[in-house]
Amino acid sequence: MQSLTPDYIVGLVDGEGSFTVYIRDVDVEKKAVRRVTAEPKFYIKLIERDKNILYALKEFFGCGSVYFQKDTRPNHQNCYRFEVYNRDDLQKVIIPFFKKHELKFNSKRKDFKTFCVLMEMMKNEEHRTKAGLRKMFAIKQTMH
Repeated sequence: MQSLTPDYIVGLVDGEGSFTVYIRDVDVEKKAVRRVTAEPKFYIKLIERDKNILYALKEFFGCGSVYFQKDTRPNHQNCYRFEVYNRDDLQKVIIPFFKKHELKFNSKRKDFKTFCVLMEMMKNEEHRTKAGLRKMFAIKQTMH
């Protein structure tokens, strides 16, 4: 495969990528409590036959993981995901890339900006308090 260009990556992420943060809702009791209170992720999911693009992304960014994602729903194909969840990699590699190479879709650009706000809040340890988590949870609800 040819090496990826920033424009190609922006287009791919606009169409198939996601910036998300799992934020635990501290006001809802759950039987199975996750240890993690705030978990950021950037990922792209593609059908199995296009997995080579995901491996090229991993090489381009120099971080992240590619893994198989089985889909048992009718009329759906098995997929692969390229995912970056390491906060250091997100802060030092992914966020600077998308700040330099702006996403084109308004909804994706808005999610990225919200993702950056949540990452900054985590950097400032706001996810370590109930008040901070509540604030972060409310902000997360504005994401697509």
